[in-house]
Amino acid sequence: MFKFSLLPREEKFFDLFDDSARNVARTAQELKKLVDNWAEVDIEQVVNEITELEHKGDTVTHQILAQLHRTFLTPFDREDIALLAHSLDDITDSIHAAADAMLIYNIKQPSQRVKELADIIVLAAIEVEKALSRLKQRKELKQLLVQCVEINRLENMGDSVYRSAMAELFDNSLDLAYVIKWREIYEHMESAIDRCEDVANVLEGVALKHA
Repeated sequence: MFKFSLLPREEKFFDLFDDSARNVARTAQELKKLVDNWAEVDIEQVVNEITELEHKGDTVTHQILAQLHRTFLTPFDREDIALLAHSLDDITDSIHAAADAMLIYNIKQPSQRVKELADIIVLAAIEVEKALSRLKQRKELKQLLVQCVEINRLENMGDSVYRSAMAELFDNSLDLAYVIKWREIYEHMESAIDRCEDVANVLEGVALKHA
């Protein structure tokens, strides 16, 4: 049974999920700031900020899992709680990996495709944040499905940009090291969008079970 009572232990899950989703959105926005203002910002400092946000995401994930172990009655299925926590964490991990790769590989400037993917990551992260904010109230679950549909649409858009980026990369460069560097960056960014879709899939399952 889906429980939405005001028991403090149950409320704690929703508060933690809200924290995690806000952290995802902020991490995505930092990535966009990095790629949109590459020549103006202190690249290492921004990447360090993203690293700190990734660590914060890890901390919130651990708090959710610890709360799960301590709680007998959970607001929805234990498996879904754990999967949702890990999926949110995976988004920040992928964003951090993309930013870190750009720093390590000392790229001269982000490509147009990187900027497009960063825009999609931000849009998907905002939808994730909106969706998580609706999780607490049963009456909001149908609206939550609207966010899930939009995240799926953005994932399809991200796939299209990723395929175009890879095609251009292999068509326009004979430098193997260059190809390897950019392929890794693109893959991390696509993974961030895919992980947003993973969150949407978990939320859709929860909503359909309990709406």
